[in-house]
Amino acid sequence: MERITERPLITITNIIWSFNRDNRHPHILLIKRAADPFRGAWALPETLLRKSEDADSACVRLIKEKIGLTLPASSTEQLATFTAPDRTPGERSLALAYMTFLPTMPALNPGYGAVEAQWFSLNYRAENYYLNHGQTCLAITTDAADLAFDHATIVSTALQRIRNKLDYQPNILKILGPTFTLRQAREVYAPFLRTTVEQIDNSNFKKTHGRLFAEAGVVEKPKHSGRPPKLYKLRN
Repeated sequence: MERITERPLITITNIIWSFNRDNRHPHILLIKRAADPFRGAWALPETLLRKSEDADSACVRLIKEKIGLTLPASSTEQLATFTAPDRTPGERSLALAYMTFLPTMPALNPGYGAVEAQWFSLNYRAENYYLNHGQTCLAITTDAADLAFDHATIVSTALQRIRNKLDYQPNILKILGPTFTLRQAREVYAPFLRTTVEQIDNSNFKKTHGRLFAEAGVVEKPKHSGRPPKLYKLRN
């Protein structure tokens, strides 16, 4: 008779996104695990759900513990629940995965259970996505072993969710802050679409996606002379 697992552990796993204004790429926060299983492997930040809290509260607590930021629950959105029996070795654990969109990239100090924390840029080659930091390159596919546990599958699911919503609810643009230029929006879109900013025509982009944005002024101190670029914000 198959053994019944009555009380599996519940893990809150968070994909924390931000935008690097130097290299113009979306980034994901990863930690290097300090203990087994997967000691020394890169992983998404996560925490166990406590008896006294709901999942949204645990997600906000995780952000405070890992990067020292106190955010409202509205800063996060639930991605999916991952329940594969073999997703973790040893005791069974279910993962409630969230995404968080940060408009700034705070300095990182490894929290409990981590020996290192770094921002990894989202990149692509052909049809595949990769996360890069320095000389470290991590493949993001559902069968990749470059991340601990099933975290590559979780990231892959997040990438697909974001890509599917680019044409009607691009919450990923929240990593740019409350306002942004159309070029900045294209810089965020490009790696998800596995293309370059230059290949996303600005005029066509404005025609196809302009309904998603509302005008919000102009750039106060443009880098170049001439007419300052317009600023936009996401429509509610």
